[in-house]
Amino acid sequence: MKDYAEIAKTIRRDIIEMIFAAGSGHAGGSLSLADIFAVLYFGEMNHDPSRLQWEERDRLILSKGHAAPVLYSALARSGYFDPDNLKTLRKTDSFLEGHPAMKTPGVEVGTGSLGQGLSIGCGLAVYFKKRQTSQRVFVILGDGELQEGQNWEAFMFAGHNKLNNLTAVIDLNDLQIDGNVSEVNTIEPIADKMKAFNWNYEAIDGHNIDQIQNAFKNARLSEKPFAVIAKTVKGRGVSYMENRAEWHGKPLNKEDHDKAMKELL
Repeated sequence: MKDYAEIAKTIRRDIIEMIFAAGSGHAGGSLSLADIFAVLYFGEMNHDPSRLQWEERDRLILSKGHAAPVLYSALARSGYFDPDNLKTLRKTDSFLEGHPAMKTPGVEVGTGSLGQGLSIGCGLAVYFKKRQTSQRVFVILGDGELQEGQNWEAFMFAGHNKLNNLTAVIDLNDLQIDGNVSEVNTIEPIADKMKAFNWNYEAIDGHNIDQIQNAFKNARLSEKPFAVIAKTVKGRGVSYMENRAEWHGKPLNKEDHDKAMKELL
């Protein structure tokens, strides 16, 4: 049985090391997703790092592309490339750009311009439906990103077309670069919106492994597209970053790095 909590801790350590080495990057919203990515890449998703072009693989789209470090760690630790490459994040000659790009092994879609990932996910889900395959599409969305109107067109389209092979994971940490999402431009009530757009959904603690696994199990069984509304803590695992908007995209100095790594032992 996999120790998802330990995998998530490794991912969090990687995130800190990457951003420290790069001198820039988005720690807060990467750390908030570590538990979810541990479950996705090491248990839930059907994928094979040894066959990058395997047609039958599931697809993951990190719509909140600034959280690229969490994706890169999950890819490296699951076998897509050597984890030693992680420290090249944002370097000129690196294949690990600040936002996901398709030159990175295992990255399915280039993202970074917020609000577009769910629309791409809908397109893939329709394609798999037409091919009558069992493949699934996972789209990772930020809560601040849901202030972008294109998302709601995509939610409407998915619900209308009963794309039950599509799962949206909403990273609900209530922080964006300008402060609290609820104060900048609230997106609540999300659950009511999912119901209105003909989606099934489950609200969970996004750091509780059992709840994460159960939500994905329910998504597999759903007859409608499924939203995992994951309540998370921005900066989770590093005390001085938790629930602090300034750690949305702040570089780490040596003291920051050392304190975080000590907490993540």
